[in-house]
Amino acid sequence: MVNERIRAVPELAPYRSEVSAMLRRMAKDARESGALYLGCMAENFDGVPLSATLTVSVLGARNDQGVALSTDPRAIAESLRTITPRREGDAWRKVTTVDIPDVGPAARTYGVEDVPVAQGDSRTLRMVLTQTYIPVPGTTDQVVLVSGASPVLDLAEAFHDVFDAVTGTFRFV
Repeated sequence: MVNERIRAVPELAPYRSEVSAMLRRMAKDARESGALYLGCMAENFDGVPLSATLTVSVLGARNDQGVALSTDPRAIAESLRTITPRREGDAWRKVTTVDIPDVGPAARTYGVEDVPVAQGDSRTLRMVLTQTYIPVPGTTDQVVLVSGASPVLDLAEAFHDVFDAVTGTFRFV
């Protein structure tokens, strides 16, 4: 995959090992977190590097004590918290519900959040983050999580729009 990309964009050749390492790390992290799908984007626009990821995971709808949680999007949205920034540049999160064509209602969070570098690591990265929680039809104990993330904070609004558009193509088959 990297070789194919470098053939299409030869100026990436000096970065072959870094791109390969990044993709391996992202794939490993996604697999370890239970992701079923991982999409990565890395582009260079006029010398400005842009990157983003999209993961799709299936989550069990139980809390840490094993108690069943509601998969109703309104109940999920009510259980998620907003983050109100205290000053310019602080992390923030909004919670809402959305309607996905051919799927139905889903809970969503979007914002700019501090995300752990790795499980158990106290370090964080500030990321543009959109997470959409979609109930799995015919079950009461599973939710699909479609999560889009990018470290390019200056384009937060644009990335939220992109993640919304991509999530809008989600279908159960």
